[in-house]
Amino acid sequence: MTLDYDLFWSFRSPYSYLVTKRLIEFERDYDVKANVRPVYPIAVRIPGFFKQVNPMWPPYLLKDTVRIAEMEGLPYAWPSPDPIVMDIKTGEVPAEQPYIGRLTRAGVLAAEQGKGLPFLYEVSSIIFGGVKNWHEGDHLRNAAKRAGLDMDELNATAEKEKDRLEAVIAGNEAAQKAAGHWGVPLMVHDGEPFFGQDRFSHLQWRLEKKGLKKR
Repeated sequence: MTLDYDLFWSFRSPYSYLVTKRLIEFERDYDVKANVRPVYPIAVRIPGFFKQVNPMWPPYLLKDTVRIAEMEGLPYAWPSPDPIVMDIKTGEVPAEQPYIGRLTRAGVLAAEQGKGLPFLYEVSSIIFGGVKNWHEGDHLRNAAKRAGLDMDELNATAEKEKDRLEAVIAGNEAAQKAAGHWGVPLMVHDGEPFFGQDRFSHLQWRLEKKGLKKR
């Protein structure tokens, strides 16, 4: 019997990127399935969040994510451009966001086509993997192609079905909150939340207790 879990994930989260390769390998090697549920970053979901955050947190996050990437053997650099347009000094996040809506809606469509995890991995790999101007040229097209998808088709559908997809994203965010946490990556199985890339092994342990088998 295939076991599954919900994966709440954001295109602006370095920790989401850093766990996704392990999630793909998990699904490859075990009889398990991720229900990919993209959500908007906390900078969008919680207005004013970065105006209140402890100033020690961002420098630590940068050090921590570099360390994890090195440990996992993944390329890593802070995105250029950042998927969220914001004033780093003031924490101000303008309403106009040219990247994150398009990425998140495309992620929902990829999940609906059964290719959510590969799409998340390939796209986040160019966003966080040191590719400058990842939003230009064929970077996203090539990433989508590696995931077995057509980026132009995703964009066209995302624009045509924008209202429906925004409702799906809102539903994902409500389910994320109901599961007991606000952060990403958040993995939830049978109502039990596992927050953070460092809880992946705990998720695997729990599923093995439920009878998870290797393929």
